[in-house]
Amino acid sequence: MAPKKILMIVGDYVEDYECMVPFQALEMVGHVVHAVSPGKKNGDFIQTAVHDFLPGEQTYTELRGHRFKINACFDEATEAAYDALVIPGGRAPEFLRLNEKVIRLVQEFNKSKKPIASICHGPQILAAAGVVKDVKCTSYPACKPELILAGAKFQDLPADKAIADGNLVTGVAWPGHSIWLALFLEKLGTKITL
Repeated sequence: MAPKKILMIVGDYVEDYECMVPFQALEMVGHVVHAVSPGKKNGDFIQTAVHDFLPGEQTYTELRGHRFKINACFDEATEAAYDALVIPGGRAPEFLRLNEKVIRLVQEFNKSKKPIASICHGPQILAAAGVVKDVKCTSYPACKPELILAGAKFQDLPADKAIADGNLVTGVAWPGHSIWLALFLEKLGTKITL
């Protein structure tokens, strides 16, 4: 298997598990992952948040997470330099979707039919980029209206599930990492044998 070069777009208060776990898992199987954030350069840090789901509560809880080190410069990132894109969730997508270059990068990856994996609130960026029309996708339930308004064929799935359609792989939340990452690795052509 040839290693793939993957771009991961993150920002302050990205969900900790949704950036740390895929970053480490993709590197573990031999891929190169560059984590970038608008206004940040190689060696800078962002702050993550940890979200949890408590039975009977109407929404998730949020705690301060880890400092996550950026290992590439956002200003230098181009779609042509990468084989795939990862967009984690958390609160970061709220403001990342307002960045013109973030939107342009997503559109370029999609136009090139390169794999794009997004989870939780990350699909807010996909909706803002206009790449979900007529695509089966999922997200954290609070993002459902945005995806439907953007023309997605929204799939109501449990938190531990994910779905792939075309070049997009979307997941509900971090409890579904194993399925979400397996589907993404399949899109990358990654074969893991024991």
